[in-house]
Parts: sequence; structure tokens; C-alpha cells
Amino acid sequence: MTEDERYDRGLQIRKEVMGAANIEQRLASDSEFMRPLHDMISSWAYGEVWAREGLSRSVRSLLVIAMMAATGRPHELRAHLMGALNNGCTQGEIQEVLLQVAVYCGFPASLDAHRIAEQVFRDHA
Repeated sequence: MTEDERYDRGLQIRKEVMGAANIEQRLASDSEFMRPLHDMISSWAYGEVWAREGLSRSVRSLLVIAMMAATGRPHELRAHLMGALNNGCTQGEIQEVLLQVAVYCGFPASLDAHRIAEQVFRDHA
């Protein structure tokens, strides 16, 4: 597979997971500084890892939510919560993941993530 094919495949998956309008808006507003990073995200994160068949997209979404909550990345957590809902994850599944975060990463991380999730759920309704 060529790098262009990997990018195209990744961009398609990225749009399916995160919402086409969201990704198109992000890419349209890219600066020359940000463009290489977004190209890497589309090619590597989505064109390689998200394209693998070993896990479903919903499981991948739940894993990313846990990692973003654990590492204190609120902007990406918010984006991936929307992606998880797009992938068919339920609020109950997301809640369970965030409870696991409380046990293994600390209550403050889980509290912050719960607050962000509640806002996303309200906005998504």
C-alpha cells in the first residue's frame, strides 16, 4: 500500500469515526504548521491502527476514551467521546470505562472525564 492509499483509507476512517464535517472543518483550518501532524494522524493512527481488524471501532473508541481521561487530555477526550457515540458506544459503556479510570488512574481524572462526558451527552442529545 502506498502512503497516499494509507492516507486516503485513514482519512475515510477518521471521517466515519469523528464525523465528516468535523474532520473537514479541522483540515480546512489547518495551518502549514499543523498540516504534517494531521497527515500523520490520518495515515498512521487511522490508516494503520484504526484500520486493523483485531478490535472493533467501538472497542477502540472506549480504549481511547480511557487513555485521554487518564492522561488529562480534555480536548481530545471530548472529540473521542463524540467519536464513540458515532461508533455506537452507549453512555453506559462510556460510564463504565470512566469508572475504571477512577480505580486505576485516580478519582480526579475520572471526575474531570465524567464532567466532560456529561457535557458531550447533553450536546449530542
